[in-house]
Amino acid sequence: MSSAAQPAPSMLRLHATDNVTVATRVVEKGEAAGEGVTAGARIMRGHKMAARKIAKGEPIRKFGQIIGFAKADVTPGEWVHEHNVEMGELAHDYAFAKGARNEPLLPENERATFQGYKRKHGKVGTRNYLGIMTSVNCSATVASFIGQEINRSGVLKDFPNVDGVVSLTQDNGCVIDYRGVIFDTFKRTAWGYATNPNMGGVMMVGLGCEGFQIPRFKEAYKVEESDTFRSMTIQETGGTRKTVDAGVRAIMEMLPSVNNVKRETCLASDIVLALQCGGSDGYSGITANPALGAAVDLLVEHGGTAILSETPEIYGAEHLLTRRARNETVGKKLVDIIHWWEEYTKRNNMEMNNNPSPGNKLGGLTTILEKSLGAAAKGGTTTLNAVYHYAEPVTEKGFVFMDTPGYDPVGATGQVAGGANVMCFTTGRGSAYGNKPCPSIKLATNTPIYKQMEEDMDINCGDVIEGVSLQEKGKQIFDLVLATASGKKTKSELLGYGDNEYVPWYIGAVM
Repeated sequence: MSSAAQPAPSMLRLHATDNVTVATRVVEKGEAAGEGVTAGARIMRGHKMAARKIAKGEPIRKFGQIIGFAKADVTPGEWVHEHNVEMGELAHDYAFAKGARNEPLLPENERATFQGYKRKHGKVGTRNYLGIMTSVNCSATVASFIGQEINRSGVLKDFPNVDGVVSLTQDNGCVIDYRGVIFDTFKRTAWGYATNPNMGGVMMVGLGCEGFQIPRFKEAYKVEESDTFRSMTIQETGGTRKTVDAGVRAIMEMLPSVNNVKRETCLASDIVLALQCGGSDGYSGITANPALGAAVDLLVEHGGTAILSETPEIYGAEHLLTRRARNETVGKKLVDIIHWWEEYTKRNNMEMNNNPSPGNKLGGLTTILEKSLGAAAKGGTTTLNAVYHYAEPVTEKGFVFMDTPGYDPVGATGQVAGGANVMCFTTGRGSAYGNKPCPSIKLATNTPIYKQMEEDMDINCGDVIEGVSLQEKGKQIFDLVLATASGKKTKSELLGYGDNEYVPWYIGAVM
């Protein structure tokens, strides 16, 4: 495809074996829709139309893959959506590691660079925040008060290398068994945020009697009080007002050390990129997601790391990832996680097809299989090097996967806890999201939503439909990742997002 934008056809065929096409604009009933087919109904942008007759029970194919089965006979030109499509049963051939390959990396002297913060633990930050973290919901208000006092005082103008003081509150931490899955997961998440390279300093505030004890946390990770780590509890400090005052004093004492950093030239191999999509639509798997995948391939070539997540949103497409697994062990770990999710949803009286959301369906996505095939495209084409559980430290380079829910704030929280220092977030319906301490680049899947929410969207990927190549768009995304890593503010940062997006996953029973 050339880089020059050209008028798009009204319907797109995405693969030679597909029996549906996708509308690039509203196609009216009776309108000629290509391939000798006339639209039998009004087809909205991003929605599907039958390109030929599809018999009852026959697979519906998009992207060359099965996205569901016809509930009844479907005639050519008919609108294809949840009224005439059902999930059905699929038997995937996982073909573990059959498509794995050794991608050549660029020599270090040829790799792209950015201006980042080199931390003592060897990681590289793209931002420099001071975080006020909480061990329990009971200390959330006090932590918020401390952050508000600092931010409205105006003192941060004297510390230009500090991106902000952010209160990362959460809604659990009390009646949890310290031997259980909730405790282990939350401990990993809290520690992951505390040591994320975008965090220059951390203060942890607790109540004092909660299940998630700060002393036990410090002992587990061998953390000592310092000029970049402080902790206190409301009960020991003497109540709300005294704790707020003590917290403000502690932050003031920490700020000079947190501010004492400077950006240095770093290699693109120091970037750990979180991949997210939210408010997806029928364009997501055609424009923004594969364009982001092209950017991921570039990042991997430059030695960097990309984390694909949201396990419910690769469900039905996992066979495309297991083929790319580095070895059978990596592939089977992903399949084991898929099976865990099947049991998890079953025991909670749910099903995997509860995702897509109503907004996804309005945008043209019919089943989770269709959504997953588009979502998996964010991961590009390189070898899957590792699979991680939620909030585990990401230590492998290249393309990796982390098990998280599909709910964006929870999924992104796990990725940031794992070490992500930049994020790319694709959206077709217009998700309002940002993250602290990890800057989030918003990629619009279609031109109308980009124009409608231009203050929120960083890049328009809708012009892929008009002829801009995925490779060219991927390079644009890659370049913006580097610029963002060097300090360029994203749209969500300029709007002030990130104070409410720390949402740890609580997997077990809340007692």
